Amino acid sequence: MAGEPMSCDCFVSLPPGSLDNHVIFGKNSDRPRDEVQEVVHYLSTSHPPDTMLECTHIQIPQVERTHAVILSKPAWMWGAEMGANDRGVCIGNEAVWTREAVIPGDALLGMDLVRLGLERGDSAWAALTVITGLLERHGQGGQSREDSEPLSYHNTFLLVDRNEAWVLETAGRLWVARKISEGVTNISNQLTIGTEISAEHPELRSVARAQGWWDGVGKFNFSQVFGLEKQPVRMELAKKRYKGGAELLQQHDGSVTAEVMMSILRDKPSGICMDSGGFCTTGSMVSILPRDASLPCIHFFTATPDPSRSIFKPYIFSEDYTPVLQVVSPHFGPLRKQPRPQVDRRHDLYKAHQEALNTMKTDPDKGLAIYGILRNLESQCLNEISAMLSGEIPGDELGNLFFDCVHTEIKFYQ
Repeated sequence: MAGEPMSCDCFVSLPPGSLDNHVIFGKNSDRPRDEVQEVVHYLSTSHPPDTMLECTHIQIPQVERTHAVILSKPAWMWGAEMGANDRGVCIGNEAVWTREAVIPGDALLGMDLVRLGLERGDSAWAALTVITGLLERHGQGGQSREDSEPLSYHNTFLLVDRNEAWVLETAGRLWVARKISEGVTNISNQLTIGTEISAEHPELRSVARAQGWWDGVGKFNFSQVFGLEKQPVRMELAKKRYKGGAELLQQHDGSVTAEVMMSILRDKPSGICMDSGGFCTTGSMVSILPRDASLPCIHFFTATPDPSRSIFKPYIFSEDYTPVLQVVSPHFGPLRKQPRPQVDRRHDLYKAHQEALNTMKTDPDKGLAIYGILRNLESQCLNEISAMLSGEIPGDELGNLFFDCVHTEIKFYQ
């Protein structure tokens, strides 16, 4: 495969790992270099009985009501790499390869499961039960990139709310989960759950014994039992990123803020921020989930590649404000439906960001000056968010920050 896929990196800090009494979530989405990610908002919606939902490759029954969501998603697919809902839940996913074979054919993508968990779950645990239930009924897999280069995998997930986090790791329809109540945790595209299991598929251990992967003696270690005996190159590289990300988190344990999480996502020496090769960091997200339920959750998105050359723009759920950062780019259904129309999926911010990166190459001083101004804008937003969370300014004054930041960013690029 041209350009080994190296998946993504997800992070969470729960008090006392965080400086303030907030849960901090972060994710870099590593996808094919030229794939466009858009940030889109969908309102809470009621659906008629017996409605069918068209996901990326298959249809499934729709539920009666879905939560409002803000998503960072590859523009060609229905699902999302990461996002949040209006109930204070955040989810990100990672690719994994295990002893359980990826079954060929269409099923739910891991990205579909991210979106479905957010649309249907009002807590991290509720979203986990949504995802595991859908795995049982519909399975996971299918082509995960729009071009003809094959890519299919199983998934791990980091699910976070104001009170706790869950690491969910899957192998086909089987799954295991670990609850995180405090401190800092990260995942990359590998299995990390050993014996510290909080919940699991009821047939997990019997399947492992039937396959001859576990003899039933001693403590059950999921990552050892279901992990590949010979790891592919991509997973060996993920080990380095996982270790590097863990070290970065540990350095800030007790003082993690949104700004710290952004700096981790921008870190290139660790490999967390990828800007070369066939797979690169194509979108990034950071969220602040205050433990105080009277305070709003704040979700930051780059909506552009390479967070070291992008800025994070804050979004706050509001009943009267719907941000849209996308081209009217229709979902064309399963990839088996050919030929697929040729569509320029780049939104205005993506195009402007591309031009700015070209400027940095031809006129580095000008490019760096523009980026410096934009990073100051990001710092001002972070200061205003901090003032709002501490009660210094009312939250209703910040409702349009995402919209304002996007348009200001485009203006500066021009």
